[in-house]
Amino acid sequence: MSNIPQIGQPAPDFSIPDQNNNIVKLADVNEWIVLYFYPKDNTPGCTTEALDFTELSTEFANLGTKIIGVSPDSAASHCKFIAKHNLSITLLTDPEHQLIEAYGAWRLKKFMGKEYMGVARSTFLISPHKSIAYAWPNVKTKGHAEAVFKKIKELTAI
Repeated sequence: MSNIPQIGQPAPDFSIPDQNNNIVKLADVNEWIVLYFYPKDNTPGCTTEALDFTELSTEFANLGTKIIGVSPDSAASHCKFIAKHNLSITLLTDPEHQLIEAYGAWRLKKFMGKEYMGVARSTFLISPHKSIAYAWPNVKTKGHAEAVFKKIKELTAI
């Protein structure tokens, strides 16, 4: 099993391109971050998750929180995904799995009796101090964005 960052640990650093090929660096984001990892653009679960985060994006922004999705898909794929579903979130492209592996989301998966390496749907809440505030290592899409929003509300109220 990959090394999944734990609550209180420093967030693994990153500097990778978004859907517009702009480099997004952890060091440059001075607010809360919802960093979520998903397997593939335009698949049912991934679309639901992206739409749910988009639906709550204004509420997250009001709490000083940036939503960032990460998958191995290309920038072009991300642009099509965003346009097709009118998404309002940032999507990072990680075809070499460097960021995905750094957060322990590149794991052994099973499907129809076959084992393979792939992206395990997972989410990390990163504080403005660049530490892991909360982690969901095995995400089920239904109700997940709401659960993350509830947690950020709880943590920012302190």
